[in-house]
Amino acid sequence: MSHYLEFISLPAAFLTVLAVSMASAILFLFKKVPLSFVRYHIGIISLPPIVALCGVLSSNRSVMAGPWRFDPLSWLLALFVLTIGLIVQRYSVRYLFGDRFYRKYFTLLTLTTFADTLTWLSNDLRLLLACWGVTLLGLTWLIRLNKEWAAARKAAAFTGQQFLISWLILLAAVIWIAQAAGEWQLSLVLEKNNLAQLASWERTGMNLLLIVSMMIPAAQFPFQRWLLDSVVAPTPVSAVMHAGIVNAGGLMFTRFAPLISGEAVQMILVILSGFSILLGTGMMLVHVDYKRQLVGSTIAQMGFMLIQCALGAYIAAIIHALLHGLFKASLFLQAGSAIQYRETAAFKDRRFPYLWVIIGGMLGLAAGIGYWLASGGEGYPIISTLILAWSVLFAWSGLVAFGSGRIGRLAGLAILGGAAFMFKFIHIAIDSLLHETVLSGNQPPAPGLIWVLVILLGGSAIGFCLAPKRPSKVFTVLYLWLVYLGEPHKDAVESHPTYLSKSLSYRRSLR
Repeated sequence: MSHYLEFISLPAAFLTVLAVSMASAILFLFKKVPLSFVRYHIGIISLPPIVALCGVLSSNRSVMAGPWRFDPLSWLLALFVLTIGLIVQRYSVRYLFGDRFYRKYFTLLTLTTFADTLTWLSNDLRLLLACWGVTLLGLTWLIRLNKEWAAARKAAAFTGQQFLISWLILLAAVIWIAQAAGEWQLSLVLEKNNLAQLASWERTGMNLLLIVSMMIPAAQFPFQRWLLDSVVAPTPVSAVMHAGIVNAGGLMFTRFAPLISGEAVQMILVILSGFSILLGTGMMLVHVDYKRQLVGSTIAQMGFMLIQCALGAYIAAIIHALLHGLFKASLFLQAGSAIQYRETAAFKDRRFPYLWVIIGGMLGLAAGIGYWLASGGEGYPIISTLILAWSVLFAWSGLVAFGSGRIGRLAGLAILGGAAFMFKFIHIAIDSLLHETVLSGNQPPAPGLIWVLVILLGGSAIGFCLAPKRPSKVFTVLYLWLVYLGEPHKDAVESHPTYLSKSLSYRRSLR
């Protein structure tokens, strides 16, 4: 009994520190509060991640606290989103210091990350819908933070329209699900008895609504334009956006995993996401703008995460979302220090290390075969085997085969071994944490696996077509098409923020 009361007090403490942190953000809006208060605000918002970490370490079962659901998955997602938000806000203390909307920025960012956190804690479908709507609204306001800039206003307007469509579709899906099941509690809706009462056409319709509603915030084709336009937002906002919000599709599908079924639905999700993977990969290869390259990478990564959900590998999708979020946030936060890499003459004159590349190929083949034998070779493990083999070869080539001398190769080998150990450790830890909470999906249809194999080969073919420097018709058409698709709308781009000159002229006229 005492252990139960102790666990119940943890959700109460978590919700309390969230409320205190939000109050701190609102207090910072008042101009009488000195700007130095931001340091105390950072200290206050560091409390929710700490409590969430305690929840992850102590949670091994699901506990309902009113409309909230605290289980290992919700604690893990809360820890992830709040940690990313804390890092970005701490980074922004100096990065945005002196900005006219300094106070508003911290309040909106706190509101957005907290609403996103509460979305994954919600057990009531109405509350989940409301929190997710606040998250999308907060992100739109962050993109429009500098409302005097026409490009930011137009990008935010288009993004808001896309988000509104996505939210309305999700609203229709939630109402349909609740009316069919006769319940608003998500845990009750997903019980086998309620799901068994649904006709096959009803489940297919609900699944299609969920897919479309999540394809938009995930920036999947043909809804990728809003993410390209959003590069006008401050870089820390892009870090939060790419790390904690665009991956909502995989997280939402994981929550609704018992409902998502059917070969037709799985195939639709695989095909649409697969095309987005090819599109995002091509955009990343042809564009020279660093933030646009990151956008293309995010489109491709989100497509692959949705394919993992379509193939029933929900734990793999969660791991992908967490690692991709941390990695992409770090890339955005160091976007200002990106340096264009140029090959030196000495590097060009080096001989191609055929022997080392062959060794890497054999090592990748051995790793793939070992994983194949250990997993049984059915469903998603088939895809994982190929990806693992290719990843080992790629990492070996970059870190070891092309290392500078013996010391460089030894250092690359140490980094490769450490990365493999950390990935295995993270995979085992998350799998042991979520194996009872996250359900495994249905066995994917054979055409879905074949299509994923085509995607993997197609991605390699795109890289091969874009690699040569010699002109060719195929190369030119593919290159220009990808450049066109990767360009934001002309109204969301300005070579020079003209509002600065207008503001300066206005101030001079007042003198």
